[in-house]
Amino acid sequence: MTSHAIVDTGGSRSFPVPHAFLDGAAPHGEVTVYVGAGAVAAYRPDPTRKAILVELGTECLGEATGEGAGLEGSNTLGFARFRLGDGEPSDLVELVRQPATDPAAIEAARAMFEAAGLQVSVCADFAGRILDRLIRPYYNEALTRLDEGLATAADMDLTVKLGLGYPEGPIELLERTGLHHHHDVTRALFETYGTRHYAPARRAVVARRRADREAGE
Repeated sequence: MTSHAIVDTGGSRSFPVPHAFLDGAAPHGEVTVYVGAGAVAAYRPDPTRKAILVELGTECLGEATGEGAGLEGSNTLGFARFRLGDGEPSDLVELVRQPATDPAAIEAARAMFEAAGLQVSVCADFAGRILDRLIRPYYNEALTRLDEGLATAADMDLTVKLGLGYPEGPIELLERTGLHHHHDVTRALFETYGTRHYAPARRAVVARRRADREAGE
């Protein structure tokens, strides 16, 4: 099995608590994994590594590696373990590749995460990746319909749970995990893509302003 070394830059959203993936790291692995909020800034290319992994937030991997005429790619990949706000990280790792990423690096990264009990989906280098780009418009629509008075939050959540079989409705889920976090993700996506579906809903803007005010007290 491929060995991996961890470069911890602090504040990892993918691995905020101990995990088998972190426990299995070696001092000098064949793969270098940058984790934490400073991973993009700390990244250094190294063609001698089997693969290099960089933890991402909403940003593109190209912010670390650079881009060139759509031909970018090397042994470096981005990754993000999906986590909604303050909720626990899921077992899904979104692995970010570029157009010319080394296939052997992709397979080494996939095998490494799967050996730690995680599930892997590979996606192209877009801000927000798969899940955020799919679900954030859904959350925004639910918040907007609440503002419009379509139904109460409780009734909308109940409808989604009973009608679609979801374990939680959109409003209760966002309230539980931190509505201000939803604002931060949608604002980043809106700044990148400019489509109304990603524009932060009013309630998310209010939640972010309140969180900022409370943090400053």
